[in-house]
Amino acid sequence: MSVGAKICGINSRAALEAAVAGGAEFVGFIFYPPSPRFIPPEDAGQLAKLVPPHIKKVGVFVDADPMDIDGVMLETPLDVLQFHGSESPRNIYELKITFRLPVIKAIKVGSPEDLERARAFEGQADWLMFDAKPPADLVGALPGGNALRFDWTLLAGQNFATPWFLSGGLTPENLPEAVRATGAKLVDVSSGVEVRPGLKDPAKIAAFLAAAAAL
Repeated sequence: MSVGAKICGINSRAALEAAVAGGAEFVGFIFYPPSPRFIPPEDAGQLAKLVPPHIKKVGVFVDADPMDIDGVMLETPLDVLQFHGSESPRNIYELKITFRLPVIKAIKVGSPEDLERARAFEGQADWLMFDAKPPADLVGALPGGNALRFDWTLLAGQNFATPWFLSGGLTPENLPEAVRATGAKLVDVSSGVEVRPGLKDPAKIAAFLAAAAAL
């Protein structure tokens, strides 16, 4: 069975078309202004019109005010909300109820304790996402998309009641190793399919999705 893939940080028609053609199950639009992958809601809304119904459109937010999320959704129809900040399990539950959409909660992983903390979100989020925790001395670190990977062996043999994505430092080249090490059934990529931060490479998107489909 192939591995389901999310291409995150879509901000151009070329990137979206590559994701759709390659068989992505999710495409992510980032509504966090400090990110080099930020896309204005009105632009995301135009791209969203090109997404086939079977592909889920994900809006990515970081500690966002519900009113700001509501404003985004007036411009961009979304199927899933992803939260990549310091949201608590209660926050996630309330946001899910407020917007009546399924939710992905990203968890920054650097140690086994981080995985244990993730269990508090089981039953609140519809999916978890395990991403690399940036080191404290990393200048200009973003909530995600830092091209960093964590120790994949931390996930080996772990069982979660909630489906989960593997994220952080994935590329077309290391994806098979990552999936073998973790048993991931869903993967998320952003920086690993770019020529520079914020500029997606359609050829790398195609290669990543081909690698996922071959697993």
